[in-house]
Amino acid sequence: MDTTTPTRTELDLELLSTAYLADQLPVLDTPQIALAGRSNVGKSTLVNCLAGRKALAKISATPGKTRSLNFYQARAAGYCLVDLPGYGYARCSHEERAKWAKLIEAYLRRTTSLRAVVALVDCRLPPQRLDEELVDWLRSRRIPVLVVLTKADKCKQRDREARKKEWRELAQPAFPPIVFSGKTGLGRESLCRVLAEAALSPSGPIPAP
Repeated sequence: MDTTTPTRTELDLELLSTAYLADQLPVLDTPQIALAGRSNVGKSTLVNCLAGRKALAKISATPGKTRSLNFYQARAAGYCLVDLPGYGYARCSHEERAKWAKLIEAYLRRTTSLRAVVALVDCRLPPQRLDEELVDWLRSRRIPVLVVLTKADKCKQRDREARKKEWRELAQPAFPPIVFSGKTGLGRESLCRVLAEAALSPSGPIPAP
């Protein structure tokens, strides 16, 4: 008989709500951390890794499938992760991208409990224009930025350190950039700690943009 006790993940995530339109956005008092990044940066993989579940967030071979805002309740930690639609996917129509932009803008304007936005960037690449524009936009609105370098298992250590240095200087994030791999779990514990600290900070909600 196997008496081994399963290891409980730090984040007990469940899908709380999905919004495709602005009038579907939930009104939540729970502190929120939003996840933003390019369509192929690995947001769904990150959510599943943090949850310890393979299929909580759907992963597709075709980037740009996340067309809604998905709210995940971290039940054990006391805050929500909000997965925003990915940007930079050329095959989506201009009208579709405009609709996503309006939905994201409505969320950022209406929420009263956003604590920070996680900018997910590909660890294999030097800073990209769209990622830099995201960070600049967030900083201009005094929204705290957390930088997570995804797909770090595909990079050598010296490349990881170079990317961390670049993003520290560019984004001046609230915490040092975190290298992360959904495949190996690298950086998962550090990210969980940073998310909790950012979400549950006593400094209160940020001003609406």
